[in-house]
Amino acid sequence: MCLLVVKTTVLLADINDFNTVNEIYKQYFKSNFPARAAYQVAALPRGGRVEIEAIAIQGPLTTASL
Repeated sequence: MCLLVVKTTVLLADINDFNTVNEIYKQYFKSNFPARAAYQVAALPRGGRVEIEAIAIQGPLTTASL
């Protein structure tokens, strides 16, 4: 079975970290990039600097499921 990430939301404690996060992000997503939104937030749990939420679909992929 395939798993395809279709959307991510990146939450950053400091938006100035976006370029660094983007370089790491590109190591995981090399083509068919998922839709993405990025936001700076006031704080993340446990003093985190980055949180990424992902939405994926699982199962046999067809053009109808995309």
